[in-house]
Amino acid sequence: MVCIRKATVDDLLAMQECNLFCLPENYQMKYYFYHILSWPQLLYVAEDYNGKIVGYVLAKMEEETSECHGHITSLAVLRTHRKLGLATKLMTAAQNAMEQVCEAEYVSLHVRKSNRAAFNLYTETLGYKIHDVEAKYYADGEDAYDMRKQLKGKKHQHQPPPSWWWVLFWGFESRRGNESNRGQRRVTVTVRFML
Repeated sequence: MVCIRKATVDDLLAMQECNLFCLPENYQMKYYFYHILSWPQLLYVAEDYNGKIVGYVLAKMEEETSECHGHITSLAVLRTHRKLGLATKLMTAAQNAMEQVCEAEYVSLHVRKSNRAAFNLYTETLGYKIHDVEAKYYADGEDAYDMRKQLKGKKHQHQPPPSWWWVLFWGFESRRGNESNRGQRRVTVTVRFML
């Protein structure tokens, strides 16, 4: 039995581990923190009955353009748990949150041209369409399909940013030392509000 639930800060290391096992595109821990601190309602995990994270979706909102839209940064499911519909459930949860909470007009993602399994999931199961092809998008020079799916989010005019904004700084430090603290991590988060 596997359940889909919102991710928490405690899940981030397991999400990163899942990413490292499944995908060639990997991210530093601070990138996961950036997502969960900015868009906590858009990150979901698949957790098995033993409490192990076996899949995740990392998503965010893109609000700089005239159209407020969501973006899927990363989706992964461990090979041992594929063909169970988990990727579809994770994507659906993130898309629903984008639409209902953030009122996104559409959701975008990038996928390698060679990744036929993911391409078929996005087009045949989830209803995405190719919007563009981005040449040499990936670090190894492979092209990416820029794909989009229209949502029913509220159509609204682009609004300028509020009079205040926040800047987030964080540090990530691995401790080195004796056997007792090897592998432990300390995270420092500072939020500054500016008027």
